[in-house]
Amino acid sequence: MTVDELVVEFALVRLDHPGLDLDEIAAMVVRRGGPERTLEFASRTLAARDELRGGAFESAVEYVLRTVLTLRDDMAD
Repeated sequence: MTVDELVVEFALVRLDHPGLDLDEIAAMVVRRGGPERTLEFASRTLAARDELRGGAFESAVEYVLRTVLTLRDDMAD
C-alpha cells in the first residue's frame, strides 16, 4: 500500500466514524487491512525506528498514525 492509498483509506474511515480519535481510526485501518497489511506496516515501523515498541498490531497502528500526522504537519507549513 502506498502512502497515498493509506491517506485515502484513513480519510474514508474518518468520514465514516467522525467521533473517533485518530489512534482509533488508525487501528480500524490496520484491522481492515488484515494480517498481511499489519505485518507490512509493522515492518515499516521497524525500518524507521530500528525497534518495535509493542506487538505487530500496535506497531502497525503507530506507523499509520505517524504517517498521517507527518503529512498533516507538512500541509500546515
